[in-house]
Order: sequence, then structure tokens, then C-alpha cells
Amino acid sequence: MITVVVDTTIEGLLRESGLPRPEAEILLRTVLGCQRIHLIAHAEDPVDPSKARAAQAWFARRRSGEPVAYITGRREFYGLALSVTPDVLIPRPETEQLVDLALTRLPRGTGARVLDLGTGSGAIAVALAALRPGLKIVATDISEKALAVARGNAREHGVDIEFVLGDWFEATGPVPFDLVVSNPPYVAAADAHLERGDVRLEPRLALVGGEDGLACIRMIAERARSWLPPGGWLLLEHGYDQRDRCVELFRGLGYVDVEDFDDLARVPRVCAGRRRGADPV
Repeated sequence: MITVVVDTTIEGLLRESGLPRPEAEILLRTVLGCQRIHLIAHAEDPVDPSKARAAQAWFARRRSGEPVAYITGRREFYGLALSVTPDVLIPRPETEQLVDLALTRLPRGTGARVLDLGTGSGAIAVALAALRPGLKIVATDISEKALAVARGNAREHGVDIEFVLGDWFEATGPVPFDLVVSNPPYVAAADAHLERGDVRLEPRLALVGGEDGLACIRMIAERARSWLPPGGWLLLEHGYDQRDRCVELFRGLGYVDVEDFDDLARVPRVCAGRRRGADPV
């Protein structure tokens, strides 16, 4: 009879995980409730058997293709640890650009009103509220399960946000907002990326924006004009190949100061425009 000896030290578990080292470390750190420096400093320490089994089970889930964020239930966004579930998109670093651009367009020391459409996990709204407590933020989503995640994240970070269940603008009533921001569905229905990587398991409702990926972007850009006062800003995240069409759309709808911005990876990511009628803030 052959006995298989499994190395259940920290280093052994990481080495035998069958995963890229950074992913294995995130999973093991979460199981152990420690920081990365602990893994390095105690690499040869044995891991409690129950925790070793838990880590190995998580490694197996990741090898099967389940996203790390859904396994751990957590994802960092703009320095904030957020809860995530399969009911919401996984917050990504490129979306932090929306937060940066919103902050530069909102005056400090005022109760500016912000509308976050399709909030999902609440990442954008929670980050804005945490960084600028004076803002009056309304965040909408058509999914009650997504809003439950977003409300939990707001509670965890102690921020005041009004969450509303509904389809885009319909949930808000005829109240003006100084800034409308959204990371809407913008992937084309036939895009091959929908069957690759983590995206395969993320909610289609939050990903697919019609045949060309621009259906939600068009609708939001058209209708936002009725919710923005003169000088109010619209910020929309879009796909890597949608810059020219978004800029053309914004200008065609009468927005001024239209500009498109790259994310940190130098990929076209956010289109910004201001409703005509007042100087920018």
C-alpha cells in the first residue's frame, strides 16, 4: 500500500495548490485570517488540519474556474474591502477611474447630489460616500439581491446612501442630480469574452448591453439630460473598443466638454460630458 504524504505547511499548500501563486496566497490568507507577510515569515509552519482542508477545498473550486472573489466573498475596491456574491459583478480596478473622475467634478463642502445607476455591489457609491461624506448619493439597481449586497457594504463602511430598487431612472423620480455615474452593461451579446475567465460566472444582466453592447449606454446618455441640471456631469464606463462611438454619442446629444479617459492600463474606459448651460464646477 502506497501512502501519499501531503505537505500541509504554508509553503507546501501554496506549492501544491495548482494555482498561480498570487491567487493561492489570497485564498490561503483568507482561510488563515492573516496578512501576506505571515505566509512569508511562517512558510514552514504546519497549518491546522481543518484549515488545510478548507484551503485545499478552495483551491479546488478555483481550479474548476470559480472566481476568487466569489470563493472568498470579498474584493478590494478603492482601498475598501467589499463583500461580493455571484449576484453582482466583481469590482475591478479599472472602474476606480469612475470614482476619480467623479471626485474631480464634484465641489467640496457641498451637498451635491449623485446618482449611481446599476450599483451592483455598491462599489462606486460606497467609495464616493467614504471619500466625500457630504455627498447625497442615490444608488439604483433592478436586482434586489444586488441591492442587498450593496446595502451590506454601505453598513460595513458606515456610509449613508439611499438605495432604490428599479430600472435605471424610473426608480428616482423627477429629482435633479449634479452628477450621474454608471458602470452599465456594455458587452456585445455575441462577444467571445463572455465565455472566458471569471466573466463566465458573473450575472449576464450586468454584462450584456444589447447586440452591439451600447444599448444601455445610449439609453442612459439620452435620458440623463432630464435628470441633470445645466452644468451637471454624466460619467459612463464603456468597453475597450467603444471610445469613438461614445464620444460621438455624447456630442450628438448635446453634451459639452466631452472627453474620454484611459484606465491605468491605458485602455479606453470612461466617457464624460456636461449638460450644456453652465460653466463646469
